[in-house]
Amino acid sequence: MTQTFTPEALQEFAQAMFVSAGMRDADAAIIAGDLVKANLRGIDSHGVSRIPMYLERLRHGLVNPRPVVQVEKVAGAVAHVDGDNGMGFIPSHIAMDTACDLAADMGIGLVGVHRSTHFGMGACYALRAIERGYISLIFTNSSPAIPMWGGRTTFLGASPIAAGIPGGKYPPYVMDMAMTVIARGKIRLAAMKGDPIPEGLALDVDGHPTTDAAKAFEGVCLPFGGVKGSVLGTLMDLMSGVLTGANFGGDVKSLYFDHSEPQNVGHLFFAIKPDLFMSLTDFGARMDTFYERIKELPRAAGVDEIMLPGEPEERREAQRRRDGIPVTDNVIADLTAEGARLGISFPQAA
Repeated sequence: MTQTFTPEALQEFAQAMFVSAGMRDADAAIIAGDLVKANLRGIDSHGVSRIPMYLERLRHGLVNPRPVVQVEKVAGAVAHVDGDNGMGFIPSHIAMDTACDLAADMGIGLVGVHRSTHFGMGACYALRAIERGYISLIFTNSSPAIPMWGGRTTFLGASPIAAGIPGGKYPPYVMDMAMTVIARGKIRLAAMKGDPIPEGLALDVDGHPTTDAAKAFEGVCLPFGGVKGSVLGTLMDLMSGVLTGANFGGDVKSLYFDHSEPQNVGHLFFAIKPDLFMSLTDFGARMDTFYERIKELPRAAGVDEIMLPGEPEERREAQRRRDGIPVTDNVIADLTAEGARLGISFPQAA
């Protein structure tokens, strides 16, 4: 069962929760906004359901509630960000904005981040770059979730990649996907609900295929596309971890199960001016032509419309802003209990 809430109510609740955990108002607002944005776009696995887990890491001292994020320019178009073990959202927003600033001067900007933590929905940073008029690529590594091809134990992270390309008069291209067949957060959400998962998504801790979401979450997610997903996951770890100075090669601590020390996640942000090779007007017109052509393509059986990546989420956001965000009863119970611990009431349904 679900109940529906306004995005404003959920954001106010989330922000108050993080402020109560010792965070600055401005930082708490950024995190709350990103979590609700994920819910609005239908990526509920990266929405407000994560608040209890984030607060637990803050309580254990594994995340710095008031990081002093340092930005060092290391080359003409390149900067390095030290996240000071803060919530990954904060250094990541700084890094994406820094990459855009560098691109404004140099045509392209590259920013590496280390000493960070889980940064939420990667699409948030692609959308931020689009707001500023830039093409973007976003890489991150993460705690072990999938095996190297041929292995049966976790080594690589789900390590999503995100990208954004501004459109003309039509919606932009927005891509955000993990290297697993299904996002690990969705398996976690299924485990919270007690729902099974389809076959072929995960192995249990003993390396056996499972449809039990709880066993899958404790075990191994499988890479999408077999060896190809494993190869891309390797690239994410090398570029986000090895290159930036963050943890890598299985050393990123589990967001859920390891409270021994900070994660030291690494991220890499690219920003590119879309008018490097032509005018912005011409670029927008070419994006419009591309969009119109995909709409005119012959459709497969049972398909009503072909959409650009990011378009379904944009439509869902419009619908949820109008009708409210559905939240399952088990998530409501968790958030209500977490709020009671901090003296903050969970909002009433819309």
